[in-house]
Amino acid sequence: MSIIVTGSIAWDYLMRFPGHFKDHILAGDKISVSFLVDDKERHRGGTAPNIAYNLALLGERPKIVGAAGLDFSDYQDWLESVGVDTSLVRVHPDEFTATFSVITDLDQNQIASFHTGAMARAREIDLRDIGAETIDWVIISPDDPVAMVNHTEACRAMGVNFIYDPSQQLARISREEFMTSVRGASVLTVNDYELELAKKLSGLDEAGLLALVDAIVVTRGADGASVITKAGEITAPAARPEAIREPTGVGDAFRAGLLVGLKAGYDWETILKLGNSTAVYVIEQMGTQNHGYTRAQFLARVRENYGDLPILESCCQ
Repeated sequence: MSIIVTGSIAWDYLMRFPGHFKDHILAGDKISVSFLVDDKERHRGGTAPNIAYNLALLGERPKIVGAAGLDFSDYQDWLESVGVDTSLVRVHPDEFTATFSVITDLDQNQIASFHTGAMARAREIDLRDIGAETIDWVIISPDDPVAMVNHTEACRAMGVNFIYDPSQQLARISREEFMTSVRGASVLTVNDYELELAKKLSGLDEAGLLALVDAIVVTRGADGASVITKAGEITAPAARPEAIREPTGVGDAFRAGLLVGLKAGYDWETILKLGNSTAVYVIEQMGTQNHGYTRAQFLARVRENYGDLPILESCCQ
């Protein structure tokens, strides 16, 4: 049984601005700004590989479903070397792999853009070809909008558990696409800002969204994470970083811990703590897949932040 990770596959271009965006953006209806950045780095990225890489660190052998381009070969070899199954990735030799560019300021605020490239071809993939009997969980992370709708429909048709993770695509998708996709998800996962976007887009409050999903998981930056269910809300404080370098990919890492906890059947508080412990490694590095740890190191980090959780001996095998 596999965890299927759908989403974008991309090269990331990460830049840092040695100031504060708020000092250069004026109130009004128009915006025209340019930021001179100090550095620029290219890293492996995309929501699907980011989540899958962290799942591999946690002992899983996840399968990526997505579309990549002619410049994916080295990336693919590296993913396989670290324990990610790329056999379901569609490679299009007439397209480039998608590109994500982001500038981060001193307050960890970000301005980003995304060029789709081969990602637009993800809509050609049908999850039903994989077979429900081989799937444990599916996470539908930001991808071609049509592909995201198609994947949720496939999950409902197969009767498999899925997480709907619209994230930055909330700025792109329509209300109809959101309502179609979220319906029947086991979990809707967003950050605190995206939760407000989801409420605005759907016209529903938390109670209304809970009529469509079993749980809403909300990441809250330095305030940790919470889960909202019909029974109430549970919050877990953030794990403590050893350094703060760059936040890109933190949410993707959190989702890996979330998936491991859900697959194992842990309680919500434990699941949130695993997600927070996974996420903290990313903010300590530049790039979304440049961190690493052994199982022993990870469990020691969990204990350091949250004490001796009863599930730790069986976690992340």
